[in-house]
Amino acid sequence: MKMKKWLQIMTAAAVFSLLAACGSGDGSSGETQASGESETYQIGATQIVEHPSLDQAYKGFQAALKDKGLDVEYDFQSAQNDQNNVKPISDNFVADGVDLIFANSTPSALGALQATNDIPILFTSVTDAVGAGLVESMDEPGDNITGVLDLHPDAINKTVEFIDANFPDATVGTVYNAGEQNSVAQIESVKKAMEGTGLKLTERTVANSSEVKDAATTLVSEADVFYIITDNTVVSALDSVVGVANEQDIPLMVGEPDSLKGGGFATYGIDYHTIGYRTGEMAAEILKGEKTPQDFPVEYPPEIQLFINKQAAEEQGVEWNDSWDEEAELVETE
Repeated sequence: MKMKKWLQIMTAAAVFSLLAACGSGDGSSGETQASGESETYQIGATQIVEHPSLDQAYKGFQAALKDKGLDVEYDFQSAQNDQNNVKPISDNFVADGVDLIFANSTPSALGALQATNDIPILFTSVTDAVGAGLVESMDEPGDNITGVLDLHPDAINKTVEFIDANFPDATVGTVYNAGEQNSVAQIESVKKAMEGTGLKLTERTVANSSEVKDAATTLVSEADVFYIITDNTVVSALDSVVGVANEQDIPLMVGEPDSLKGGGFATYGIDYHTIGYRTGEMAAEILKGEKTPQDFPVEYPPEIQLFINKQAAEEQGVEWNDSWDEEAELVETE
């Protein structure tokens, strides 16, 4: 009896000790997670298509979170420029219970907003967040969404001024996807900027990237200058427009510096890595619980400047202006 009782006491003590140890371990882990030191965050990252500008924005976003010391696992999904893929991507993110959605383009942001009212959404590479219906206003974006735009308020005006100064009375040919809200808003801004100048805009619209080359070719007989805005469909097939521009000696103005690396001639633009980085800084504060999307007004990109590809200028028959050497940051074709 004494032996049996002793065994019962020892067994109970061992169980109590084990439970105490487990309890201590759980408490320690909880404190670590609460402090944010070892928590891993899940981010669903989506963009309408893969091309250099959007890719740079995504890299900037990732760099900011890394610099902030956050441990992040990404699920990256491209819609492959197919609108039918946009919302299902975000629906899957919601089903997976991600902590935040990074929406890199207007269609991607719209898809994310349709998919959830609860998960924070941070967007960039968006031109007109209010006009697209993403936010109520720049200062009061909404409950779960905010971000950084990709169009500086002066970018289109300055680009049009550059065309007017260097190619006066030119007919400017453009190709864009009328199904992209970003593009429609930009074309309207181009038309407004041309008021009072001798410039004339002639347009071609496309539904997908396979139509871009034919559309550009039909502009050859009319256009003195090409101007390709930040339209995802056209930029993803920019090499088609560059080929036509080089062959026909038509200067190719573009909407952002990354398109210069692809063979565009000039732009007043921004650095997409920078706007992605700023969006990542916002995301870090939200993930750590320091702020919510409502605390961040939608932001414009930083200062713009003139970028020129001198090699492209030569290939497109542009007479070089020596003042550009001082005014512009020169970019080379990659």
